Amino acid sequence: MGVLAGRTALVTGSSRGLGLLIAGELAQRGCRVMLCGRDELGLERALRQLGGLPGEVAATACDLMDPQAPEQLLAAVRERFGADVDLLVNNAGLIQVGPFSAVQEQDFRRAHELMTMAPLRLVQAVLPQMRARGSGSIVMISSIGGRIPAPHLLPYVAAKFALTGLSEGLAAELAPYGIRVTTVLPGLMRTGSHTAAEFAGQAGSEYAWFATAASIPLVSMDARRAARRIVRAVEGGRRELVLTPLAKAAVLAHGVAPATTNRLLALTARLLPSAGAAPEHGVPGVRAASRHRPGGPVHRLTTLGRRAGRAHNEPTAS
Repeated sequence: MGVLAGRTALVTGSSRGLGLLIAGELAQRGCRVMLCGRDELGLERALRQLGGLPGEVAATACDLMDPQAPEQLLAAVRERFGADVDLLVNNAGLIQVGPFSAVQEQDFRRAHELMTMAPLRLVQAVLPQMRARGSGSIVMISSIGGRIPAPHLLPYVAAKFALTGLSEGLAAELAPYGIRVTTVLPGLMRTGSHTAAEFAGQAGSEYAWFATAASIPLVSMDARRAARRIVRAVEGGRRELVLTPLAKAAVLAHGVAPATTNRLLALTARLLPSAGAAPEHGVPGVRAASRHRPGGPVHRLTTLGRRAGRAHNEPTAS
């Protein structure tokens, strides 16, 4: 089955979307996989979906923003599998979409707590055992938004920038202990997760551009293919993986010509919706989707995204 067979993996945010697909790839390779998510019903559906794979799969419900979560998760792994974590995949995330004038300080705090501090606490929890063994793998699912400051995604961007820096620093510091850290920088993927995002400002308009971009080919990547590439990167011990041609081009452009890239980002921001006269806040994607009529332009352009959402256990938009 390969180098991952028999290893014990903990994948956060794995009741749906990319995390669920990564967990499936690991189980297919013979890993023992612990799923983690807040939604118990979602975890039950995920377990059914992953049933029959070579590796054993279990699940535990957990709120990663609780400082006690790492202790709870590692205890669940040991109780179920009788082993410590060999492979930690920090994947859990939250996307908040809207102009800076419509988001609030609490949005930045939530994003930072879930996508920077929670991964940090989990890494701190697994390190003693990994150091003692002289081996281990840590995967940080960051984002192209952790390198390129995409407008209308600033809470997400700020948290992912911090996660990228943490991941790259850990890769350097933990290498002497035999611990490999892989930083993953995906572009947009067709997971269907736009229905789980939160929207601010003119929520319906923000949903229209974001859901469309996350659904159409060339701009977005098939999530199953992304999960396979991530697991292969872990098998190969890669330090960094940038997914999608657009993300690779953006990283290259920003490195070579940052001023030009920033001007293009400013132009993009001007083309996106304004906050509106009465900015909304925290509108769930499923509700924002309902503002676009079935059969209309946005509905048609997001067909592949909705199909992916149904396949990958995401909230269902009409």
